[in-house]
Amino acid sequence: MSDKIFVLGEKTPAPTSYSPEVLFPIARAVGRATIDSNASQLPMFGVDLWHIYELSWLNADGVPQVFVGRLLVPCESTFITESKSLKLYLNSLNLTRFKTVEEARDVIQSDVSKVVNMPVSLDILEVDDPSMAGSALDGDCLDRHSDVVGAVKPAKEILRSQDDSEVERTWYTHKLRSLCPVTAQPDWASVQVRWCGPNIDERTLLQYLLSFHTHQEYHEQCLERIYCDLWSTFAPRSLAVQAFYTRRGGIDITPFRASDPSALPRSRMPRQ
Repeated sequence: MSDKIFVLGEKTPAPTSYSPEVLFPIARAVGRATIDSNASQLPMFGVDLWHIYELSWLNADGVPQVFVGRLLVPCESTFITESKSLKLYLNSLNLTRFKTVEEARDVIQSDVSKVVNMPVSLDILEVDDPSMAGSALDGDCLDRHSDVVGAVKPAKEILRSQDDSEVERTWYTHKLRSLCPVTAQPDWASVQVRWCGPNIDERTLLQYLLSFHTHQEYHEQCLERIYCDLWSTFAPRSLAVQAFYTRRGGIDITPFRASDPSALPRSRMPRQ
């Protein structure tokens, strides 16, 4: 895939015909190598859940069809899909004719699967499907610690345990901010941590999450950094982390990682 053209940060016109070649792969191994040398050996399962709000093509008669979609990419895939290239690819379908919804879904699934080097799944839904309405996060909101300031950069050494007890808790914050590694544009998210393990000092957990404020990394890599740092620091009995990034260009991403291979991600939040 060395002949691919990297489009993020470039002024790129929307394709006017079906263009699967614009999809750009980014190797997961590159980001993981900067997180933890043992990242590949950790119990880490999950998906990258993409919500697509502008999914459209033409039917056999040339009439526009409009849907929303949920695209699930397994975290075991060799590559992630660069977000702007996915947007351009989906735009290239706008003037493409498909006889049925199933035909369109099969083409999209096939094209993205080839790029990430693993089968993906796509749910195509009506634009008013109630499952896309979003819901509030459960657990304890860390944002009540309003005086906590983030560290200069993410480092697992920030994290501390409160005492020797073991707890089962869920925490979240709406203040996660990171920067695109190419354009340095800010990306905002809520992040939720489901936890069974040593009693983490909440203030250090929030300080750690806020330290991503000027950190440049892709969404999936930020989420895996949080997961790996928590796991390697505390060795919990179970862990699940999910980030709910707000949308750009009609797409948002909600990466999810968990120690339990049967754990499932939440769909989305209203802010997305």
